[in-house]
Amino acid sequence: MNATPAPKPLGFWSCWALTVGCLIGSGVFTLPAVLAPYGLMSFGGWLIAGAGSIMLALVFGQLASRTARSGGPYTYAHEAFGEFTGFAIAWGYWCSYWIAIPAIAIAFAGYLPEFFPALKDNPQGQALSALALIWTLTLINIRGLREAGFIQILMTALKIVPLVAIAGLGIAAGDPANLPALNPNHSSVLTALSATALLTLWAFTGFEAGAMPAANVKNPERVIPRAIIIGMVTVTLIYLSATAAVMLLVPAETLAQSTAPFADAARAFGAWGPRIVSAGALIATAGALNGIIFVCGQMPMAVALDKLAPPALARTNRGGAPYVALLISSVLGSLLLLLNYSRGTIKAFEFLVMMSTLTILLPYLVSALAELRHSWNRSKSWALAALLAGYYVLFAILGSGAEVIAWGGVLMALGVPVYILGRKLR
Repeated sequence: MNATPAPKPLGFWSCWALTVGCLIGSGVFTLPAVLAPYGLMSFGGWLIAGAGSIMLALVFGQLASRTARSGGPYTYAHEAFGEFTGFAIAWGYWCSYWIAIPAIAIAFAGYLPEFFPALKDNPQGQALSALALIWTLTLINIRGLREAGFIQILMTALKIVPLVAIAGLGIAAGDPANLPALNPNHSSVLTALSATALLTLWAFTGFEAGAMPAANVKNPERVIPRAIIIGMVTVTLIYLSATAAVMLLVPAETLAQSTAPFADAARAFGAWGPRIVSAGALIATAGALNGIIFVCGQMPMAVALDKLAPPALARTNRGGAPYVALLISSVLGSLLLLLNYSRGTIKAFEFLVMMSTLTILLPYLVSALAELRHSWNRSKSWALAALLAGYYVLFAILGSGAEVIAWGGVLMALGVPVYILGRKLR
């Protein structure tokens, strides 16, 4: 007699929540301050990132429709180009996500002073708050897949409300005089667009998270593509409208120094406005971090199950959670947070964003190439979509800068001994 298959705890809304939840987080709530020095030119970056990311989402949806394996970009690279390429993609992707852990936690801590004034201009206190959030969500994820999925759906639903409210407020009470100059730094158009495209791409990274737990999703070939594409289109519309609203509501010079730009924008609601929006920002960043930590367990587990990484990373508990991979990821993220807080909140956030974005660009590029390889002789339209997505990723790399590229190269090189160790432990 065949054993009854284990039930799959995740469906469309869980995948949609992972997609939207990993997208709407620290990016949209903190990037208006980071982008303020680029002026209105930053909207060019938003449009490029949005269009390119939707193209990537279409490619990922097509890739996801052909497999029921967990792993997302790793699975696509492994199936198309073999073991070493698959491992390199998984390594870069995993690095991107554990680097994202402190970046999102920093954004969360930046909104806490609205409720705890003692944390304002107190980097040590904010660092401890960020660490507390990281480890609270890590423990929730260690409990199991069902618990992590429920928390993700709840936080995703709650985080959309303040963004829609700010967008409406910008239309009703915004002042065009607050808008920054077109190009206040007088940078070349290509330099400004590539830099802002890389920064805004951060707000779009994570859309593929909905594809990561495919083995635990009901009807993954149909559910996952729908969740990714619908989630991406929704988020793009929210980003553009909410960012425009913040710029209309907050003077450019104030915005450039803000650690909580949406809270500053909400002052137009009255005295209670900043607290309402800050609460929404805290929920949003916590929800994004929950999704990021979830993926930090799923990716190493998928690689270890294919015997390309140390087998300990595939260990799961009774709730199905890969607890070893989760613990290692959160430890690394915590260490990186402490090492970078000396830069100051916004500078630390900007550096970590660029590092995380750069290390995820290679998985995106190889995924586009995997679709190009599959569709070249089968579907010219999908081959063109994959080609455009690949060009978009290469364009974003132009804005990363020498320091970020150098550190990204070091991180990728560190994966080689891990790959060798994984092969020896087969």
